[in-house]
Amino acid sequence: MSKTLVISGHPNLAESYTNTLIIDTLETQMEDVSIRRLDTLYPDYKIDVEAEQAALIEADVIVLQFPFYWYSAPALLKKWLDDVMTFNFAYGPEGNKLKGKDLFLSFTIGGPKESYDPLSYNHFTIEQLMFPLQQTAYLAGMNYRPPVYTHGMVYIPNVYNKLEDVQARAKQHASRLMDEVRKVTHSDEELVRKFVTNWFQQLDTLPTQESMFTQSLSSDVVFNMPEGQFVGHAGFKDWYAIARSTFKPNCSQGIEQLEIKPIGSQYQVSLHVRLKADTFPDSSMKGESIELVVNETWLVSLDDTNNVKIHEYEVVALS
Repeated sequence: MSKTLVISGHPNLAESYTNTLIIDTLETQMEDVSIRRLDTLYPDYKIDVEAEQAALIEADVIVLQFPFYWYSAPALLKKWLDDVMTFNFAYGPEGNKLKGKDLFLSFTIGGPKESYDPLSYNHFTIEQLMFPLQQTAYLAGMNYRPPVYTHGMVYIPNVYNKLEDVQARAKQHASRLMDEVRKVTHSDEELVRKFVTNWFQQLDTLPTQESMFTQSLSSDVVFNMPEGQFVGHAGFKDWYAIARSTFKPNCSQGIEQLEIKPIGSQYQVSLHVRLKADTFPDSSMKGESIELVVNETWLVSLDDTNNVKIHEYEVVALS
C-alpha cells in the first residue's frame, strides 16, 4: 500500500479554524498516512534535516498542507524546503531520492476566487502563483499533481465569514484531497506509471543480479531491441549481459513522454526516453559518452496482487 506523508506548514496550527480540521480529517480517515506538524516539531525553526529526509524517503505520496500567505507558503514551510531539499538529495548528480514520488499542494486561501484573475486586484491565477513550487517538484523529479485549494477560508468573528461555513468548506477540502490522493494510489494506470519509473531507476544502476528485473517479466516475454530479438527470461539475461558490458553503471534514462493505454485486460505503455551514458572502451561504443533518444513500447498486465508483468518490450532508436 502506498504511504502518504502530510507536511503541515501552518506556523500556529492550534489557532487555525481550517487547517487543523483538514489535518485531523486526513489523520483519522486516510489509510497509511503520517502527519508531520512543523509548528510542533520546530517552534524554533531549527529543522532536523535528517529526520525530515528520512520521512520523505519512506513516502510514496507527499502532501504540503498550508495556509496561503502573501501569494506563497508560510515562512516555516519555506524554511523546511530550503533546509530539506538539499544538493544530492533532491537534486544534483545523486539527488534522486524524491524521483517518481507524487507531490500535492493543498492550501487554504482567504480571498475570493474572482480576485485571482488578470483583470482583478490579485492579477495572477493561483496556478501561476504556484509555479515556483511546481518547478521545485520538477527539479526533484517528482510527479506534480494539480493543487487542491479552497477560497474563502478565513474567519474573523463578527467581521468576515461564519465559522460553520468556513469549517464546512474545510471538510469538503479534506474530502477532495483524499479523493485525489486515492486516484494516484489506487488506479491501475498509476501503478503501471510507478512501475515504469522504478524500472528505469533500477536499470540505470545496472546491478550485477538481474533477478529484480526477471521477477517482473512473463515467462514468454519478447524483447525487440536494437541488438536483436530476445525471448523469455534466458533471452533477457543475454540482452542484459550485453548492456552491462557496454554501458557503465549510473546511466540516465530520462522519461520525456509516457502514455498508458488500456488494451483489453492489458496496458500498452508508450515511452519517449533520452539515454545518457558512458561506455566501456572495449565495447562496441569504444568508450564514448553517448546521448541517445529512443521510443519504447511495452505490453504489460497487472496480476491479482497488483504486480506488473511485462509481456512485450520494444525499443526503437531515433538518434
